[in-house]
Amino acid sequence: MNRRFAEKVFHVRSAHPSIYPSRHRIHRFVEDLVELLFPHLSGESEYYSATEIEGSLAVLGRDLKRLLRGHQPKMERNVDDVADEFLEELPRIYKRLWLDAQAIHEGDPASESLDEVISAYPGFFAIYTQRIAHALHVRDVPILPRMLTEYAHLRTGIDIHPGATIGDRFCIDHGTGVVIGETTEIGTGVKIYQGVSLGALSVQKSMAGSKRHPTVEDNVVIYSNATILGGKTVIGHDSVIGGNVWLTQSVPPHSIALRTSEIEVRSKKLKNNPVDYQI
Repeated sequence: MNRRFAEKVFHVRSAHPSIYPSRHRIHRFVEDLVELLFPHLSGESEYYSATEIEGSLAVLGRDLKRLLRGHQPKMERNVDDVADEFLEELPRIYKRLWLDAQAIHEGDPASESLDEVISAYPGFFAIYTQRIAHALHVRDVPILPRMLTEYAHLRTGIDIHPGATIGDRFCIDHGTGVVIGETTEIGTGVKIYQGVSLGALSVQKSMAGSKRHPTVEDNVVIYSNATILGGKTVIGHDSVIGGNVWLTQSVPPHSIALRTSEIEVRSKKLKNNPVDYQI
């Protein structure tokens, strides 16, 4: 029995030419990169010099190429070219991450500093990881971008697909339970709270490759547990979407979408009478 099972596992392995990197190596890459970008928060007793950072970037490039080589059979482009392009884009990603941190800091009265946001806020870590993964996703790297964002999902409870397009100054407050789908488009200065879902109306496999998830324009605030679905759904700029709202249609700019609750207060005289409660 064990021999037959071992042969089956071996057959599956031999039928797949790609050798994927271990989750541990991928997680290490994410952590090494964030420490390189923000060395004053790395735990080292002394700051890196510019020369040391330059050397670390070269090592990071080498590590990325090693991660990518396992995917080379499924990639149309050369691994070295993809890694080099990623490193060239890193300064732009770095600038955007500082803007994200600033937006989170300004939007949260409990935040004491940018350093606190970068080192401790799950929303920032999820955004950081997605921006890194997105840079690889748009270069048609298979699987690896999703493994990167799933690491952030594991750590933070925030699930952002690497394919989502996200503008500058993005703020996720608290963040647990946030879901942002593959074809979501998010503008500049958007802020969302925990439990928000930007999802699809249908999960049929035939819809793969189509615009399934909503578009959120600039300066929109979406409060906790709101659900916005559909590829044709557009949340107009400068709108506010209240908590627990369910939207499957577009709203114009400067809108306020609210879910009103009905509250019934019982008199003390009637406290022993059952309430006629209907869902």
